[in-house]
Amino acid sequence: MTRHPLRLAINEAERLLAAAGVDSPRVDAELLAAHVLGVERSRLPLIPLVDPPVVEALHKVVRERATRVPLQHITGRAHLGGVDLEVGPGVFIPRPETELVLEWALSTVESKDPVVVDLCTGSGALALAAAHRLPDASVHAVERDPSALAWARRNADARAAAGDTPITLHAGDVTEPGVLSDLDGQVDLVLCNPPYVPDGTEVQPEVADHDPRHAVFGGPDGLEVIRHVVAVAARLLKPGGHVAIEHDDSHGAVVPSLLSSRRVLTDVADHRDLAWRPRFATARRV
Repeated sequence: MTRHPLRLAINEAERLLAAAGVDSPRVDAELLAAHVLGVERSRLPLIPLVDPPVVEALHKVVRERATRVPLQHITGRAHLGGVDLEVGPGVFIPRPETELVLEWALSTVESKDPVVVDLCTGSGALALAAAHRLPDASVHAVERDPSALAWARRNADARAAAGDTPITLHAGDVTEPGVLSDLDGQVDLVLCNPPYVPDGTEVQPEVADHDPRHAVFGGPDGLEVIRHVVAVAARLLKPGGHVAIEHDDSHGAVVPSLLSSRRVLTDVADHRDLAWRPRFATARRV
């Protein structure tokens, strides 16, 4: 059986993905090769030659990715804050930009045994990453969609089995009055990556065809859920507690304005992502 250079197979995969309009064809080609081989991406240079069945398996998943099926649906995994998450149809895929929200938020935590709340948790990404990085924290996560909640439970069980502090999942809607009212005034950190894309915005096929619509679009102006999140955060936070809300890049002024409209919130700021687009807003409870 003639073996084939892995580098050439990855180059061909990159070419096919680029032709299909995939944003990061080289990265995706390498991640798909690592998935097929069952190794970390960093190990690929150590595997110069592969058998023909490996090349065919790589071609198969590359063809699937070229139809704009999300990479994470093919591999079944996503990553945030050092945590591996299972994802698939029916749940929003965490984005790299959310790492910035997480890092900022974790830098604000000073108290021992902090209470953290993740609103609109989806797969559980922010909540589980916070629990992983803050082992003494009490972490609560809220999700209204039963399908997403099932993914969050699966991920929460897996992280607890891996030794992380278990989180508490709540089936709830952040737009309903009284959500998590038993935690009013007790929370050190509120995190939220809500649906925030304005209705009618053109999005990539991976999002339009595969992410749950209710997890992406946030009403005509994209702010329907965010308005409620601001109110919930103002109610939940204890004095000195912080909130961080991810938002659309058209919201760089309006979300900070919503936070500033709450008299109990101060130190309002907006933060940019690595492409220098407005990405998340933060505030502190007076």
